Amino acid sequence: MTEILMPKATAVWLVDNTSLTFDQIADFCGLHPLEVKGIADGDVAVGVRGADPISNGQLTREEIEKAENSDKYRMTVVKPKYSELHQPAKRRGPRYTPLSRRQNRPDAIAWLVRNHPELADAQISKLIGTTKTTIQAVRERSHWNSSNIKPTDPVSLGLCTQIDLDEQVKKASARRRKLEEENPELLTDTLKAQEDLHQSEEKPAEEAEIDLETLFGGPKAE
Repeated sequence: MTEILMPKATAVWLVDNTSLTFDQIADFCGLHPLEVKGIADGDVAVGVRGADPISNGQLTREEIEKAENSDKYRMTVVKPKYSELHQPAKRRGPRYTPLSRRQNRPDAIAWLVRNHPELADAQISKLIGTTKTTIQAVRERSHWNSSNIKPTDPVSLGLCTQIDLDEQVKKASARRRKLEEENPELLTDTLKAQEDLHQSEEKPAEEAEIDLETLFGGPKAE
């Protein structure tokens, strides 16, 4: 069955303007032969204006003539020129995140920043569907909910697939490797940045321990 625009209107035009059989019209328009017979009898598609499939580019006069000369011939829809240009681009990676999962984005960002520092903000944004502003806030620990952020694998959170994550990590690693070959000092800077990040993550826990001791009366007396 062929998909065409305005199948019944097209069938009306073919019934009125050609000598095609009901089966041929039904096959081309994706209708049942009885529907086409009903159109010819005036019982179906009453008041529907016929749509010329030749003028709208769905059928050629040559195809109609071939079908009129042979009852067994089945017409085919004309393939639109440059149809590829109208095909929607395939989307890769998540573009919509369910509301129930959006609150997990900061946790995913923290995990990516800690475990894959080679990823650029644009890659993280593409992976989990977040903004660069949010990523920067998590990086700088200035996010409004920083105290409750727990680094969590975005794959386990359902924010991206393992395939997409691996692909982005592979691209980022290749890019960083190339930069390090051109600039060896970059490797030292990267390692230092990772060390600073881990120290900043541990610092709140130490401060919290001191606060608890102060809260419960300070250190024990000897």
